[in-house]
Amino acid sequence: MPSEYTNDYHVHILVRRGRMSFSDGIKSFSAQTDDLVIWQMSNRISNVKYSNDFEADFLLASPDFLSQFNPEMVWASKGFIFIRLNPSFHLDDESRQLMKADFSLFQNRLAQPDTPFKREILGRVMQIFLYDLWTVYQNGLSQMETSDNTARIFFRFLSLAQQHARREREVAFYADKLCITPKYLSQISRTITRLPASQWITYYATFELVTLLNDSSKTLTEIIDLMNFGTASFFSRYARKTLGKSPSEYRQK
Repeated sequence: MPSEYTNDYHVHILVRRGRMSFSDGIKSFSAQTDDLVIWQMSNRISNVKYSNDFEADFLLASPDFLSQFNPEMVWASKGFIFIRLNPSFHLDDESRQLMKADFSLFQNRLAQPDTPFKREILGRVMQIFLYDLWTVYQNGLSQMETSDNTARIFFRFLSLAQQHARREREVAFYADKLCITPKYLSQISRTITRLPASQWITYYATFELVTLLNDSSKTLTEIIDLMNFGTASFFSRYARKTLGKSPSEYRQK
C-alpha cells in the first residue's frame, strides 16, 4: 500500500475509486474518487485506512530525484507549503484530466526499455508533472497568500531568501527585512512547514551553490567571493555540510 513508502519517498496518490483516510499527526483527512493525495516524506502520516473497494494509481519520487529535476524554486516552495497544509485535494474535471495524463505518461515511460537517457527523460516528465501540479494548486495558493497574514509573511520570507541567500545566510538578516524578530520568523516557519527558517535559507543557498559549481567558467575563488564565504576553509566546510563533499570533489563527480 502507498502508506508503506512514506519514510523513503514522496507519495502521490490519484484515487480511482473508494475512500481512504489518514492523519498527519495534527489533523485527519479523507479522500475519495478523483482526489489527489500527496504525502511529503517529512509528513508524519499515521492511521491510514482504505475502503475495501479502494483503487488508486500512486507515484513514488525520491527526494534526490525531485531535487535534481525541480524546474523552479519559488513555486516549488509555495507548492510544498500548500501540500503540507492540504495533503488531500479534490480535482475538478480539467485538473483530473491533467493529472491522469501525467500519470499515464510516467507509466508509459517507465515501461520502456532502459536507455542511456531514461533517467533524464523521466526527469523531464517529472518537470511537466510539477508544472501541472502547481497550475492545479494556483487558486488555493493565491487564496492562502491573501487570506492568512502568517502565510503572507512566510511567502515574503521565501521571496527574500531567493533574492539574498547567495550572500546572506543568517535568520537575523531576513527577520530585520520583515521587521520581526528572528525568534518569531522561526516560529512562523515551524508553524507552517515544521521546518526552521534556517533550513529554508540553506535550501536556497544550496541551490545557488550547486548552480555556481556546475558552471565550469567560475573558479572556486570566484564562487567564494560571489557567495560571501570569507575564507576557503569556511566555503569547504559549508559545501561538505550541505552537499556531503568538498567543492572540488563535487566538481570531479
